[in-house]
Amino acid sequence: MAIAFNFAARSDVGMVRTNNEDSGYAGPHLLAMADGMGGHAGGDVASSMIVGALVGLDGESFSGVDATEALLRRITSANVELGHVTEEDPDLDGMGTTLIAILRARDKLVLAHIGDSRAYVVRAGEVSQITKDHSFVQSLVDEGRLTSEEASTHPQRSLVTRVLTGAEGKEPDVVVRQAIVGDRYLICSDGLSDYVARDTIDEILTTESKPGACAERLVQLALRAGAPDNVTVVIGDVVDLNQFVPSDSPQIVGAAAAIRRHTRPIPVTPAAKAAALSQEASGRSADDDVELAEEGPRGRTATILRAVGVSLLAVILLVGGGYAAWSWTQAQFYVGVNDGRVAVFKGVDQTLGPVDLSQPETTSSIDIDDLPNSYRERLGRGITMPTRTDAASLVRNLEVQAQACRFAKSQGRSCGTVPSTWTTPTPTPTPSGTPTPSGTPSGTPTGPAPTSSTSPLQPSSPSISPNA
Repeated sequence: MAIAFNFAARSDVGMVRTNNEDSGYAGPHLLAMADGMGGHAGGDVASSMIVGALVGLDGESFSGVDATEALLRRITSANVELGHVTEEDPDLDGMGTTLIAILRARDKLVLAHIGDSRAYVVRAGEVSQITKDHSFVQSLVDEGRLTSEEASTHPQRSLVTRVLTGAEGKEPDVVVRQAIVGDRYLICSDGLSDYVARDTIDEILTTESKPGACAERLVQLALRAGAPDNVTVVIGDVVDLNQFVPSDSPQIVGAAAAIRRHTRPIPVTPAAKAAALSQEASGRSADDDVELAEEGPRGRTATILRAVGVSLLAVILLVGGGYAAWSWTQAQFYVGVNDGRVAVFKGVDQTLGPVDLSQPETTSSIDIDDLPNSYRERLGRGITMPTRTDAASLVRNLEVQAQACRFAKSQGRSCGTVPSTWTTPTPTPTPSGTPTPSGTPSGTPTGPAPTSSTSPLQPSSPSISPNA
């Protein structure tokens, strides 16, 4: 029997956060959700890197053993890359992510899990949690020191004991399950499970027939419950392809799908001040050339000296202002296109006569033709980013979209994105020393928008890290 997922993915920033650090992916043969942590230190980078590394598995033909090996290999490789990125960019030190991934392998499902994100299955009207949190409070429950009810309200319930941080030895739990037509799988971030009662989640899962509507209702319930954290929901219904053919355009949500929008500020630069002073100087010289009735004619020498002095002042101001303006442009970054590939440019996307005010700093391997038309158009105009780190993060997010598009095209399908619109403001730093929930969804799930999906992880033995 040929089977696949009828799927949906939704994500929202929550009621408090300003950026989405969750990443979600839903496709016909792969479901994945990662809840990033690290706040301004790059939780969105971590989650999107891990999810992006798995996208290529969607649609591959695996046996159960092969699928397990392929999934673990991709996760391990992505975790190593996470460590390299952290070493190269000290600003990202402390980032990490949870992960739940479900990969179809013929009539089996391989589930990999690390962190406190959760997976549930609905079978014959009954809902069961099929993952166990890698968290501090869960260890207390296992030891009999807390009940499940006490754990749900424990002040340290966000402390995770195992996540992907780039460090060695952080491997997920892996189980192989039988795929049964009619089963429904839910994977979600703690933005849902921490703020919506379990019986309410069960009711929605068992009564809402369509995956998209079900995911939408769960996200909205989390928001109505006042969830401050990101909330991301991925749903997959196991279907018989001989009876029902689901969409084959994958959905990507949260940090993995978001291209941050940043309007270029109007800076009060030294160049602008110099230009104003130059105009003021020119204005004074013009006024001084006017002869007042009570003064009488000026001497020729005095007039020449005054004119020379004003000209020198104007030249000095213009030269100084020009240098200041050039210096400012070279502190700017944007993401655009270089020789048909996505590149990070240093400078501003403008020319001044024969002088180009920008030059490519790094050119990625992302072919612009592997991205949706809307992304190509925006990249053609240049997407301004406030820092080099933000530009690099955007390129990594675009790689996720490019991988999904390449896969869709290889299957003869259109390149699909998320049926929602995100708006992700600039993140605000989390006060140090305060464990906060992880992830931050961006905007309201109503369609893709090329815009921009939490607390430090310092594992020790045993490793306990605040999951933001």
